[in-house]
Amino acid sequence: MPQELNYLKQTAAQTAGPYVHIGLAPNRAGFDIFENNFGHVLTTAETLGERIIIEGLVVDGTGTPMRDALIELWQANAAGKYNHPNDKQNKPIDPAFRGWGRSPCDFETGYYRFETIKPGRVEDRHGHLMAPHVSLWIVARGINLGFQTRAYFADEENANSTDPVLNLVEQDKRRKTLIAPRSIRDGMPVYRFDIVFQGENETVFFDV
Repeated sequence: MPQELNYLKQTAAQTAGPYVHIGLAPNRAGFDIFENNFGHVLTTAETLGERIIIEGLVVDGTGTPMRDALIELWQANAAGKYNHPNDKQNKPIDPAFRGWGRSPCDFETGYYRFETIKPGRVEDRHGHLMAPHVSLWIVARGINLGFQTRAYFADEENANSTDPVLNLVEQDKRRKTLIAPRSIRDGMPVYRFDIVFQGENETVFFDV
């Protein structure tokens, strides 16, 4: 380090809130400052694949919904291909699907929600097929670093049983925290995925 910079000190750590919405989802906080507001709807009329909804609550250790939490979602398209140059799989890219979205929790109900498509199976770095899943990043007031997890689909039992990541998690209620049950609402498949930060049903988080 140059001698003239020796007097500089490390910036103090800060949490992500309470202004996380202003920085990451300003339209939800009442500010129209971005040309493109990346929201919770990942599809267009041209997007290929089965339309689904993923929704749920983010809950703290007391069971209270964290209404100021914000969730980002990444996923592959219906063919199991990420729209990213690092994905070298020989599968088609869907130009009508970006595979990324951002959803703040509703200030009143506490629910987050994504309107997307069910992803296809992706190969891991060793060439093993993973079960269909979405990756989630969660941040909220009081959190220094975002939490990473995955949501798998309950109606993909055969694929889930051989998923290399799921099989790293013990076969009990811990693994169940990564599985989203399916229901139908107004003809649309809905997958409920609650994210629990502490307690008996704490969600499995990943050190990524």
